[in-house]
Amino acid sequence: MTIPKAISYYISSLAISLALALPAGAQSMDDIIDPPDTTVNNRWFDGFALSVDLAGVIQRAVSDYGQYEAALRINIDDTWFPILEVGLGSASHDDVVTLISYKSSAPYFRLGADHNFLKDKHDIYRVYGGARYAFSYFNYDISHPGVKDPNWGGVAQYGEKGVKCNAHWLEFAAGVDAKIWGPIHLGWSVRYRRRLFADNGSMGNVWYIPGFGKAGRTCIGGTFNVGIDL
Repeated sequence: MTIPKAISYYISSLAISLALALPAGAQSMDDIIDPPDTTVNNRWFDGFALSVDLAGVIQRAVSDYGQYEAALRINIDDTWFPILEVGLGSASHDDVVTLISYKSSAPYFRLGADHNFLKDKHDIYRVYGGARYAFSYFNYDISHPGVKDPNWGGVAQYGEKGVKCNAHWLEFAAGVDAKIWGPIHLGWSVRYRRRLFADNGSMGNVWYIPGFGKAGRTCIGGTFNVGIDL
């Protein structure tokens, strides 16, 4: 018996529709069983790094002043690095001309941020620049063997202990940092320091400011850091 043309056309259309629908249906079932990962990687926090400065330790060992310093750095997407630097500045200076002795030891603090300027932010190398606000509240001792009065005799004493001072300054930093093995980093920086304001205490201008260096309006310094990612 011959199938009418209308019925044959209907069956053919239905078969074609089913054939086209099967891949889409299979894909939908796959999505239900194992849904695709549509999450967006929006992680911005990449951990902490702890470092110590070796340049200040060496400077203190070979000169009249220096510092012992550590830093805690936050990594934001390998681009921005807020940082806290804490140190202990120390000085012991004897002037061979004036015979004045100066001694001081006190903590200092710096708070700021660095920016990674490399195009590939996630490279093992970083080239950065940044700024910090820094301050120190400190005491110093100053002494002199005394000056003999040529007219009346005797010795006029000069000196004071525990002179209270403070200083506040800005620092602008530029440097490089590289991962050398696992979580270990090495880096160095150059610092330009400009003093904002200070209280020199009752004895006039101080000789040394912890964390800043020898007193003055500006100062150039540097660091050599060994760090570890936490």
